[in-house]
Amino acid sequence: MYNTILVPTDGSDHAVRAAEHGLALARWFDATVHVISVVDVAAAGGLFSAGGVSDEFVERLEADAEDAIADIESIADDPERIRTAVRRGYPPAEILEYAAEHDVELLSMGTHGRTGVTRYVAGSVTERVVRRSDVPVLTARATDRIARGGSYDEILLPTDGSDAAAAAIDHGLAIARERDARIHAVNVVTVSTITADPTVTARSETLAEFESEGNAATETVAERARAADIDAVTAVREGVPSTGLLAYADENDIDLIAMATVGRTGLERYLLGSTTERVVRRADVPVLSVNASAVERNSGQTEPT
Repeated sequence: MYNTILVPTDGSDHAVRAAEHGLALARWFDATVHVISVVDVAAAGGLFSAGGVSDEFVERLEADAEDAIADIESIADDPERIRTAVRRGYPPAEILEYAAEHDVELLSMGTHGRTGVTRYVAGSVTERVVRRSDVPVLTARATDRIARGGSYDEILLPTDGSDAAAAAIDHGLAIARERDARIHAVNVVTVSTITADPTVTARSETLAEFESEGNAATETVAERARAADIDAVTAVREGVPSTGLLAYADENDIDLIAMATVGRTGLERYLLGSTTERVVRRADVPVLSVNASAVERNSGQTEPT
């Protein structure tokens, strides 16, 4: 599934925790890991860069970047599979360009990091990468809930039954099969979108129809999992998608959420797209975001191996 994994780092605890998960996935899938740090001279110099920055200043930034990379190398079980690089430029653009140049199949990034004059990789940079990346992006924060080393026993796969939602299923199933994990296929029915006026209670038959569709969508995912000898459970809930998914993850000790970044957003369904961004920002567990549009463009390349 993953032959080449890219781990950008700014030296923050969040980046290190994400790297731990990237390195774990590399072990499971026998992948090569590229660890990079991007030096954003313009952002680091700030107002003082109007007249240019000194060579010494840039050298310090690059030395910090090398130290950040060394921190990741020090926790790698197999240094032979590590490739490293320091780049200069705007971090989101440099990360995505590097990924394209090296045929990267997965990125693993911290969702919050240092944003001062010395480092600028995580946080909003990660969100920009998630939105624009053609390959899946695993995001993680340095929280107590996020286990070190990426031990995934319970994996949450949100679904609204759309083709877009299905984009993440192959990835979730591949990881579940590798780790002998259980799949949780979950659909969240957003009652307020069933009627034009969110203050009007949805008619019971309309709600029942949407719950029926939710049951069908989750059962489709569960059937695929069971066909691959993966244990699976299903659930349909009412509420705000991002809130409902995060609550489910907390209640069921979920270790990983895998979901697409594009989905249906009309009156009938609202699960993906901006919902994924909310989940990425607030989740206490790693989130694997899969670009559904990219999967559609590269159809035939998403089956797990």
